[in-house]
Amino acid sequence: MNFDNLKIAFQYALPKHGVSKLVGFLAKAKLGFVTTALIKSFIKAYDINMEEAKHSDPKHFKTFNEFFTRELDENARTIIEDEDKLAHPVDGAVSQLGPIKDGTLLQAKNHYYSMLELVGGDQAIADKFEDGDFATIYLAPSDYHRLHMPVKGTLTDMIYVPGDAFSVNPLTAANVPNLFARNERVVCVFDTELGPMAMILVGATIVRSIETVWAGEITPPRGKTVTHSQYPAEGDDAIVLDKGEEMGRFKLGSTVVCLFAKDKVKFIEELEAGSVTRLGEHFADKR
Repeated sequence: MNFDNLKIAFQYALPKHGVSKLVGFLAKAKLGFVTTALIKSFIKAYDINMEEAKHSDPKHFKTFNEFFTRELDENARTIIEDEDKLAHPVDGAVSQLGPIKDGTLLQAKNHYYSMLELVGGDQAIADKFEDGDFATIYLAPSDYHRLHMPVKGTLTDMIYVPGDAFSVNPLTAANVPNLFARNERVVCVFDTELGPMAMILVGATIVRSIETVWAGEITPPRGKTVTHSQYPAEGDDAIVLDKGEEMGRFKLGSTVVCLFAKDKVKFIEELEAGSVTRLGEHFADKR
């Protein structure tokens, strides 16, 4: 057994939710100089460019969570303005992207998983994206961890799906079958001028919190059943988010899966597995 196989075997054996709970407790604790020292060590270890942050001094952050979900300086990113172009929703790296074939998405070489399982078993939601396109983007620990809208949309559905907490790094994606449809996740569906669009926030090992701007912290606590909330399309209670506007965040890194309806988008040609993404830059074109 090689070292990579040992890493995967260790993940199966690890009490992942227990570890996440412990890390979450420490990440939200106000530990004064200990918190500051931890943040400084993290910045050094992952070579984080704090000049891009709204607050660059590690002492500004009272908890590690505050640091990890830090805001960017208002001039750090530019949202592409062209109405025919979609903006990258996050800083990260493409895991996979392409067409949704026969209700499945490519996870890694020779690994596919079910779109129906991904969205929590809701056939009506899955049908919206049949023969559409998807992009899976991995957020490393060093990345900015707020998620933004690639196009203007009105929220129609939010589905919480309980699940496991495997790591979502490239090694795990290549070796753990059905990874993104077995981990805990929050499915957010929007109505846009391109038709339906989904942004699926996938949890991972030591990811202690998934949040949205309209509902706050979705998890924890971790649920045991799928829960489905629906939202009005019009009126004062409608939730409408503009292109480039923040829609959610992770406390510690993870993955977002974007789903688009059939024949609605064309990803830019240079985008492929491994491509670095930067919030606001050109992601795809409207068809």
